[in-house]
Amino acid sequence: MEFSSPRFKSLVVTLGLSFWFFVLSSAIGLFSLELFGIFVTITFIVTQIFAIKLSKILDIFAIFNTKVFLGIIYVTVISLYGIFFKIIKIDVLRLQKQDDTYWLELEQLNETRSLKQY
Repeated sequence: MEFSSPRFKSLVVTLGLSFWFFVLSSAIGLFSLELFGIFVTITFIVTQIFAIKLSKILDIFAIFNTKVFLGIIYVTVISLYGIFFKIIKIDVLRLQKQDDTYWLELEQLNETRSLKQY
């Protein structure tokens, strides 16, 4: 981001602020397309006008926004994997033997149980 042009940085920051505006206004229940359009337009114009003077600040905000956004995605994905594995009873690390998991035990498999497939 340090080597990007100030105009591009202002566009990225406008998109980041628009995303957070959408998320927060939707969470509060005050989202409307008119307010969103006005916010995006004003933010875009202001950041484009002051792009060169605010270049360092735009850099800092873009890095912060990226870290927060990726952190939220990381926590969400790891949490969902944990929840899904708990629901379907998969012991990923296999630290303890569980009778109600879906892992196949090799001792229980023998040739009499397996059918030939041609």
